[in-house]
Amino acid sequence: MNLHQSAHIIPQLLGAIVEAVRFLGPDHCVISVVEGRSTDGTFEILKSLVKEMEHLGVSYFLSCNELQPGGNGMERISTLAELRNLALGPLTRHPDQFDLSTTIIFLNDIAPCVEDILELILQRALLGADMTCGMDWYNLDDGQGGTFYDSWIGRQMNGETFFEVPQSTSWDFSKNLFWDHETSKLRYSLGQPLQVFSCWNGAAAIAASPFMDGRIWFRTEMQGECHLGEPVHLAKDLWRLGYGKIAVIPGVNIGYSVVDSRIAKDAHGWVSEVVEEGPMEPNRIVWQERPPGQIKCLEGDWHKPSWEPFDLDT
Repeated sequence: MNLHQSAHIIPQLLGAIVEAVRFLGPDHCVISVVEGRSTDGTFEILKSLVKEMEHLGVSYFLSCNELQPGGNGMERISTLAELRNLALGPLTRHPDQFDLSTTIIFLNDIAPCVEDILELILQRALLGADMTCGMDWYNLDDGQGGTFYDSWIGRQMNGETFFEVPQSTSWDFSKNLFWDHETSKLRYSLGQPLQVFSCWNGAAAIAASPFMDGRIWFRTEMQGECHLGEPVHLAKDLWRLGYGKIAVIPGVNIGYSVVDSRIAKDAHGWVSEVVEEGPMEPNRIVWQERPPGQIKCLEGDWHKPSWEPFDLDT
């Protein structure tokens, strides 16, 4: 995790993480947090948990960093990528201490339940996925279930955004998710996992092996690439390395406060509801092995969308 000004969310966030660690076995887990520039006590709270983590028996790495995405002289995406790489430091610096089957669970400053974390891990295993993401939501007081949050990162299997954003930048179509990819729209409507080109959505479970052997890391764009969020560039690199089994899990719905998470789950579904439906076999994905030939490029300006060719060989 990378956390900033997160004192308000730590009880729910860390509570869910600790409960997941207890379920999985503390000796199988590592928690790594990079805190930055908080003035609300975030670092102090995290530091006060060191003894509790030792008592729990889980390896706990906490560091503080002054990098400020978008700050003076700091380009936002490259700085975010650097912070994410710092959080992965215990894994990437000492890969010999981890099993190749390790899963990275990367969480934003969200309010998850333990079942959300465990479901992402379980579905990655059941589906044979390289990466699984939940769905994150905001604007949850609109009476219509809110709006999908991570719209700059998510790309469908045809390279489009998860919902249509016209050049006017109107959000009028935000309720019509997976609007022009029939298979994805159907699976999402049924609550079934669906393959996407890229996602993050507040919470992601990712295969650790390509990070462990140094083939992949979070980054900004290279020369000639569209300026996109670091999770999109991560997805590009995963696809190039043969890790293109990336899936959204519709049953995992989260917000950025406890209240918002509850509203999001009531509107879009709880993991427990999925479990009650029974065996997961019908939900398996027939994976598309080739990525879309092009990806919607926004260049930070929703007024001027374009398309970026995507070639596995580049």
